[in-house]
Amino acid sequence: MTETYRTPPAEQQWPAGDRPGNDVSNEAGKALLVGVLGGLAAAAGYLVFQRLPDDQKSRLQSQAKQLLQERIGEIRRNFNV
Repeated sequence: MTETYRTPPAEQQWPAGDRPGNDVSNEAGKALLVGVLGGLAAAAGYLVFQRLPDDQKSRLQSQAKQLLQERIGEIRRNFNV
């Protein structure tokens, strides 16, 4: 089965950057790039964390827990939970 496509007249042709569906593929590509970069950053952070001495690890963990507790408290205050 062969498909033939009718080409539109010259006055109806889309400019190269304004083709329908171009935005969707660009957005998907950008989202994929952001996801890959985020994964690489997380992996690098994990590797750096694993090489830290135990006292620095525990200090970082306690700081992260404190920051998380502060943010949760702030959210609860904002929503009156």
